[in-house]
Amino acid sequence: MRTAAALAAACALLVGPSAGARNRGADGVFESRTSSHFELLQDVDIDRSGGVHGSVRFERQVLAVLEQGFDGLDQWLGLRPQQRLSVVVYDPGIFDASFAGLFRFPAAGFYRGLIRVRGDVAVTAALQRTLLHELVHAAFDAVAPSLRVPAWLNEGLAEWFEARASGQSRLGPGEWGTLVRAASAGSIPPLQALSASSFVRMGPSEAGLAYLYSRGLVDHVARRKGERELRRVCREIVRTGDVARSFRRVTRATPDEHDAAFRRELLGG
Repeated sequence: MRTAAALAAACALLVGPSAGARNRGADGVFESRTSSHFELLQDVDIDRSGGVHGSVRFERQVLAVLEQGFDGLDQWLGLRPQQRLSVVVYDPGIFDASFAGLFRFPAAGFYRGLIRVRGDVAVTAALQRTLLHELVHAAFDAVAPSLRVPAWLNEGLAEWFEARASGQSRLGPGEWGTLVRAASAGSIPPLQALSASSFVRMGPSEAGLAYLYSRGLVDHVARRKGERELRRVCREIVRTGDVARSFRRVTRATPDEHDAAFRRELLGG
């Protein structure tokens, strides 16, 4: 587990000495706060909109979202990291200037050793969902650091969890309609193409469809087999490190078979 000082040093290296000059609102000094399962560093310029105590209130609200998400990890995915997880919330300008080049599409956060999130002056619904999404990636890395999870499952579980923990248990009509149209047009990539390590090389439209289909596929498993079985799949994957075997053992169907069934469902079959 990294200490606050070590994390602050890492952030300084990531942001670079000129970051403060790029965004005069943030001072480049990360405030640190901990909770039962998280260590938070944040450098969002909140004082002007939130008053002198705005940063403290913001930090407590972020940690509350994370702690609630932590409880949901075990409840829905069977993941319970033993070590405290590290989270860095950047001033928006610094985040954009520092990390925009890592992706071909707009990103609000990512996980690489620690959760890194584009901040806001308040805990908005979008920020909350980003925190919950990246929490899944951090949890998998914490409980099984050598595990390779294909992107469709890694991102699909993260998308499904952020929606589930935010009170949205199923795809909305608009999301379902998007997938139906894509399936009818034959524009959904095959599962093999969605099984790379990540979607970072995809363009905005391609990535948007990949994320949505991945969530839909995970949701398909949860609807057909039950959320309890989805939780069992996750625990089995962590235990064995074998995604296909875990799906087959728990659900009696391989990922390819679930994929084929979901595509038939989208096409009305």
